[in-house]
This record gives sequence, structure tokens and C-alpha cells, in this order.
Amino acid sequence: MPFAETPLRDEYAAAVERVAGRTLDALRGGGGAAALADPDTAVPRPLLAAVRVLGADLFAPHLLTGTEPDGPTAALLAEARRVFPTPAAATPEAALAIAWQDWAAGQVLARTPYADTASAPTPAAPPGPAELGWQLWSVRMSQLSALALPGLDGPVHDAARTDTLGLARGTVRSMLRRDFTTAVRLARWLAWAGAEDRPPRLEVAPILERIHLVGIGAVRTRLELVVAERLLEGTPK
Repeated sequence: MPFAETPLRDEYAAAVERVAGRTLDALRGGGGAAALADPDTAVPRPLLAAVRVLGADLFAPHLLTGTEPDGPTAALLAEARRVFPTPAAATPEAALAIAWQDWAAGQVLARTPYADTASAPTPAAPPGPAELGWQLWSVRMSQLSALALPGLDGPVHDAARTDTLGLARGTVRSMLRRDFTTAVRLARWLAWAGAEDRPPRLEVAPILERIHLVGIGAVRTRLELVVAERLLEGTPK
């Protein structure tokens, strides 16, 4: 029954916000572990679910400061992936987005003792702007913003390098529509492209400042905003 599922859904959503908040605190503190769970106690399922959702972004404090992923966070993510296998997707497009998000998390875990024993193959390359047009493509790229981190590279990143103009158009369109979550995610890609010495085609700093001034409620979106700011500042080579 939908009514019975609502409290559990709310509990899991709140857990995502808590984990994003701890990751954000670690990022603002200069990097390091986010201390997501007590290693001496059983990990609640909502926490594992939240870790599964955040994926590669759990390691943003490390990747953005050039440090190695910490063992406790890696262990927690590996356990979350075991308890919560890849979820079913309503559409092939959603399945492809989930596959790439899982790929990003697996790429980071591969640097730790908790690498998956059976590495999943690299997913198929998503359709690019030539197939989708820049509007739909930029929306798809916003769904893959967790891949916009140092040390990750693949076909999704190649597309971001190649068509920064489409990302810039998508960012402006999202700002005009007051869709600040999508705007932050696309600005994050532009900041990543700038860190790769690619022309961002748009002044990203004023966009981020404007979103700061407007205010965004979700902690997870604030995490994306700070990641974009750190990418804009430059990352260790």
C-alpha cells in the first residue's frame, strides 16, 4: 500500500540528507573521512541505503583534496552495494543512468581493499547531444553529476569535454526555469570541464553565487554546490 510505504520512504530520504550533511562537513573541513557510522555497531538499513544513493560523492572530500579514499567509508559503501543490489529502473534511460552512477562508485572502490570481486563492465556510452539535442542531453548529464569528480574518466566525461556549450545552455535554461538543482549539477560539470582546461562557455562563479543567494533547502544539493565550488577553485594534479 502506498500509505504504508510513505514513512519508510521518508526515513530513507532523511538518511540521505544526513549522510550528505556529514560528507559536506568533511569537505568543508578540508577533506578526510565523514565518520558516517560507528564501526562497533550494526549499520541501520536506512544508513546503508543512503550510502548506496550517494555513491561516489561520499569520497568527494578525498578526491577533491588528492587523498586516498578512507577504509571505513569504502567498507560501508561495499556493504551497501551488497545489501542493496542495483535497483530496477522504470525506463532504459534510467537504467543507464544508474549503471553509470554504479560505475563511478565502483571506480573509487577499486582503489581500496573493498573493490568488488566481480567488476561490472563499463556501461554503454549514453547518447550524446547529436542524438538527443542539447536540452535533453543536458538533463541527462545533470543526472550523472556524481561522475564530475577528479580521477574519474570515461565516455560521459568525453562528452562533457566535447560539448561544454550544451552544458552552458542547459545551465542557463535551468536558471531561467528556477530549477536550481539541475543548474547546480550542470554548473558542477562546467566547473569540472574548467579544471580539465576546457572552455566552460559560461562564467560559473556568478551562477553558483546566485544559487547561494537564492538558497536551496536540500543538503544533498548543497553538497553538489560545494563540490562545484571546489572544482572551480582547482584540484590537486
